[in-house]
Amino acid sequence: MMTEWIAAGLLLTGALFMLLAGLGALRMPDLLMRMHATTKAGALGSGLIMIAVAVHFGETGVTARALAATLFIMLTSPVAAHVLARAGYFTGVPMWSKIVRDELKGKYDEDTHTLAAPQRYRNKPPADDGKAPDDGAG
Repeated sequence: MMTEWIAAGLLLTGALFMLLAGLGALRMPDLLMRMHATTKAGALGSGLIMIAVAVHFGETGVTARALAATLFIMLTSPVAAHVLARAGYFTGVPMWSKIVRDELKGKYDEDTHTLAAPQRYRNKPPADDGKAPDDGAG
């Protein structure tokens, strides 16, 4: 009886997160924000639903499959969202008009489709602390 209540709670919570993911996809103003809302809430919601399935059935085979599905979703969802968001940004999907700062502007090479290395890593001179190198001859 207790496992039914736990499974029901997990199922309802997972369904609520999935509903929030759907609302985020409808209400957010641009692609990047939609991707953020659906990835986070959708992955958590589907993971909770899979855990509810594992708790409800309580069998080793079902639990293993439910945990494998949850792990797969948690690993692939952020990667897929990143790839889609990157493709959207690089193809010129318009961003929300109230965006304050575009961190990638001017750092993307449209010919090679690569990002430039951050300025602090390019041509960094070796640290010079004014001391002569220690040659061990002491």
